[in-house]
Amino acid sequence: TYIGSLLVSVNPYQELDIYTVAQMKLYRGVNFFELPPHLYAIADNAYRVMCSEYNNHFILISGESGAGKTEASKKILQYYAVTCPTTEQLQTVRDRLLLSNPVLEAFGNAKTLRNDNSSRFGKYMDIQFDFKGAPVGGHILSYLIEKSRVVHQNHGERNFHIFYQLLEGGDKDLLCWLGLERNPQKYTYLIQ
Repeated sequence: TYIGSLLVSVNPYQELDIYTVAQMKLYRGVNFFELPPHLYAIADNAYRVMCSEYNNHFILISGESGAGKTEASKKILQYYAVTCPTTEQLQTVRDRLLLSNPVLEAFGNAKTLRNDNSSRFGKYMDIQFDFKGAPVGGHILSYLIEKSRVVHQNHGERNFHIFYQLLEGGDKDLLCWLGLERNPQKYTYLIQ
């Protein structure tokens, strides 16, 4: 639902057919309250106001663990990737922003009691647009908020994904060179 220009959404914990290219096209260029509340309406409104007023705009995504903040940011990036004017350089920028998410998640997400893929970091994503409204650059700043997770996890929780991914996927020579063993149960910091 909307509260003024705010969108209040709930994570259904399942795939819904509301984030399709057809939905993107439906919400593109439509007045804010003309269609039912949707993340694409927020993204489109911010983009159109930015283009018409020639000033910076932002979308703040907030919520508790498991609320779907990371998914919402991915959907907004995908919306801009499909609906904004495109160039070859733009495609590279889009790909880098979209493909950086799994890497950031590996180093900054962990299993918690409430969510198997919980972000343990804050993220500031900045997309720069040219005067025609085409994205021309961007960067992501991340702020690790749970450094203590490396040396201590609550019962039933895990360290950051990257360590388990390294143990599972690293070849034998790499693990040997790093002084690691494949079995996560061998590490005091993981089994306390």
